[in-house]
Amino acid sequence: MAIIEVKCLDNEVLADYRDLTDHPLRTRFEDEHSLMIVETKMALEVALDEGLECVSMLIDERRLESCAYLLERVDSKVPIYVMEHTAMSELVGYKVTRGVLAAFRRKPMLTVAEAIEGARNVCVVEDLVDVSNVGALFRSAAALGVDAVVLSPSCTSPLARRAIRVSIGNTFRLPWAQAEPDAWPRATIAVLRDAGFACYALALEDDAVSLDDPSLKVPEKRALFFGNEGAGLSRAVLDACDRHVIIPMARGVDSLNVAASSAVAFWELFARG
Repeated sequence: MAIIEVKCLDNEVLADYRDLTDHPLRTRFEDEHSLMIVETKMALEVALDEGLECVSMLIDERRLESCAYLLERVDSKVPIYVMEHTAMSELVGYKVTRGVLAAFRRKPMLTVAEAIEGARNVCVVEDLVDVSNVGALFRSAAALGVDAVVLSPSCTSPLARRAIRVSIGNTFRLPWAQAEPDAWPRATIAVLRDAGFACYALALEDDAVSLDDPSLKVPEKRALFFGNEGAGLSRAVLDACDRHVIIPMARGVDSLNVAASSAVAFWELFARG
């Protein structure tokens, strides 16, 4: 394997890892080069399990030995850059605690129709912008029976570094697609309906039924819609869905964070369905 000790922060071989906290810069850079940054051993293991192409690795010199099993899994031509801890933190823009990052090549994007092909349980998310929430949702989705995820055009990408980390690599385990701007929401919902899905919106609407209503489990194929952290689902989506659904709550609490509410809904309608 090609282990390369790097000391100069300006070395161009480190371009893939520079200023990882600068979101606009990283989005442009990673989109242009079809790259994504994966951190933590567990997320790296999932990426490799799913057959993704590793372009390079960056490892804290103190963690080199403990990462040996990962290095054995990548092509011998993949460069393994090793840096001193403080310099590595300065390079990426935050204090490195996990000790290993890797640049991977992205797979080609799926269309909505391709992502939901063969699926029975689909999660649809509108305008979710918090990367941690996106990552948490994907982690729950992979664990609790979701077959595919559809994102609105304004959703944060599940391939953002922190989303991948929070999901522990589960963004790689599920087929997903991001709807085109001119197809959201009507044309996207039409694709779901044409594929036989009943569309349920998680929302505090007057006609909403409880999540444990047995009739919700009657359709063989179901798509659950979740809104963003502030405004929830748009009126256009609410009007287009077949039914509105709420999670029964106590003590006057009116809603849960989307990461929590999605996990509850997946468990009740998908994992137990």
